[in-house]
Amino acid sequence: MADDKKTLEDLKDVAVEAATDAEAPVVDAAIEYVQKLDAQGRAYATGKRKDAIARVWIKPGNGTITVNGREEAVYFARPTLRMVIAQAFEVAGRVGQYDVVATVSGGGLSGQAGAVRHGVSKALTHFEPELRSVIKAAGFLTRDARVVERKKYGKAKARRSFQFSKR
Repeated sequence: MADDKKTLEDLKDVAVEAATDAEAPVVDAAIEYVQKLDAQGRAYATGKRKDAIARVWIKPGNGTITVNGREEAVYFARPTLRMVIAQAFEVAGRVGQYDVVATVSGGGLSGQAGAVRHGVSKALTHFEPELRSVIKAAGFLTRDARVVERKKYGKAKARRSFQFSKR
């Protein structure tokens, strides 16, 4: 019965022997992404930013961007908003190669531009899966989770108190 007791050293030796005997095959953990297109040959994605939600379709073309049935320059009058949308194409090196059709609802113009950029980035990865690493490294596939904080009761706004009156 005293021979049945094993020390920690004995167990370590057994574990090392088991590890060398069971030469397990190494499985490649890389995920392969495939192209996702609809019946018309377009890639679809949904982008979100603040309260804005954008449905985005891209297809090969000459680079026209249509938002809610209007041209990009008409809908997003500020150049900075147009620049935000174009960032995904610039990082991927695909400026002027895809036509974009987007419908956006909710939020303001800044949030809508961010939502379109998020949707375009996701749609580009659906159309060309090999661009995923470049677009992801730029941070365009991450949904920006910052939203407006809700108003609390007993407060003027989310955190601002009502004005104090001493008398």
